Order: sequence, then C-alpha cells, then structure tokens
Amino acid sequence: MIKLTDSAVNRIQEMVAKREAAIGLRIGVTESGCSGYSYAMDFAESVAGNDTVIEQDGVKVIIDEASMPILDGIELDYVKQGLNQSFKFNNPNVVSSCGCGESFSTTK
Repeated sequence: MIKLTDSAVNRIQEMVAKREAAIGLRIGVTESGCSGYSYAMDFAESVAGNDTVIEQDGVKVIIDEASMPILDGIELDYVKQGLNQSFKFNNPNVVSSCGCGESFSTTK
C-alpha cells in the first residue's frame, strides 16, 4: 500500500488542478544511475488496465504494474526546506542508494 502525507496530498491537488487533462499523479521507477533505480513522476491523463490506482483524500496516484513491487509500502511526502521544495519517497524497500542520492537499490 502507498500512503500520502497531508503535505503531499495538498501539493498533488494543487498540481493536478493546474493541468486540465490530468486525473492524478503517476509515479514509478526506471532503471537508472549507479545503484539501479530512480523515481519517475508525471501527470496521469489515463489509467491503463495493469495500473494500480491509489486514492487518498480525493487525489489519485497511479502506479504501473512493474513499479508496484518496488514502491509498495512507501510514504510519499512533500517537504519544504528553506528555498527547496520536493517530493520525498520514504521507501522501506530501499537497501542502498548512491552517493548523489539520485538512484537506489532494493531487495525486490
């Protein structure tokens, strides 16, 4: 299961409201970097038959079938630190990440 913090819900609502064709936020993973995977985010304009749709507090997060085992159990947060703002993936499946923080590996 995927959990969104209140901050993430609010930010996703703001983002989707500004994008006419968007129905939610699509998250996934791609093979990348020195550790194996990196997170991918985009607006979702449709749902495929093999997608998982997580709905929480009126927002939808869509995850493709291949990414679901790697993302299962995450908490998605939206954090503001000084001038920086970003989504933060708190993923219990991550066992290591590269030094720059751009990629990670899992037990899955």
